[in-house]
Amino acid sequence: MSPPVIRRAMPRFARFVPVATSRLVAPRPASYAAGVERAANKQLIEALTQSQIYQDYERAFTKTTGLPLSLQPLESWQVPHAGKKSANPFCALMAEQNRACAACLQAQAEISSAAGAGPRTVKCFAGLCDTGVPVSVGEEVLGFLQTGQVFLRKPTRAQFNRVAQQLVDWGWKVDLRRLEESYFQTRVITPAQYESVLRLLTIFAQHLALVSNQLLVRRANAEPPAVTRAKQFIAEHQADELSLGDVAKAVNTSTFYFCKLFKKATGLNFTEYLSRIRVEKAKNLLLNPNLRVSEIAYHVGFQSLTHFNRVFRKLAGQSPSEYRDRLPR
Repeated sequence: MSPPVIRRAMPRFARFVPVATSRLVAPRPASYAAGVERAANKQLIEALTQSQIYQDYERAFTKTTGLPLSLQPLESWQVPHAGKKSANPFCALMAEQNRACAACLQAQAEISSAAGAGPRTVKCFAGLCDTGVPVSVGEEVLGFLQTGQVFLRKPTRAQFNRVAQQLVDWGWKVDLRRLEESYFQTRVITPAQYESVLRLLTIFAQHLALVSNQLLVRRANAEPPAVTRAKQFIAEHQADELSLGDVAKAVNTSTFYFCKLFKKATGLNFTEYLSRIRVEKAKNLLLNPNLRVSEIAYHVGFQSLTHFNRVFRKLAGQSPSEYRDRLPR
């Protein structure tokens, strides 16, 4: 694992403005569908946070490393680790002041917008590092395992003086004693140690991806009878050229009503659900080395190999051939 790439969040401090008038406000959804998708992801992150496996891991992680851990949605406008005993006292102090809080929120935005699938590390105006490790289902990022609030090198008196002056310039009546005490209490961890911490979180993020799939299945099972019958019909005919109208007719509902009912019950539209069913079936068939990928694609209902490869990669995060190559021999 390569050392974390550190991005400095908004180096020109003058660009920060109070939260009340800041542009750090969640944008309005580009479409209703996009808004529904974000809401569904947020609900899934909340369900993961409440799961026993996450809570056990968070306790063990914090006890072992001394660092805070939070599971944040992809779009979050709250300072992480708020209220946690493991939260950095200096960061908690910053959250009390508008402009400093805006700087912290901008760091979170930097984490969310960074490209790449690995850990995303940013350095705030005060020199502390925060990192988000993506939790993904296939190629879709649901949220981040976030930790940090640490220095990767011992802070200096000159560095503290610059931070204190910045807060004064922002109009904060600084309690220098309290500020200095909390600043120099901040955990200092070497880059190599931090890299190991992020490796642990990366492995856990992969585990949470599996738990996410289980939660999606469990959520889909709590559904109206019409949706249950529809899923049974889909399972029986998933290899056929199946349309939304075909399924709606099979369960004696209008296409419009069924579309809304199915989406509300499962969190997925018909096409997404059918694709997941077909990809899961394909995963099972890929266990058979005697079947060609093209045979599997048509067997599970895809009409072209190109479409199959594209959908499989989107949902599984890798091509069918790559998935097969990584299976235990």
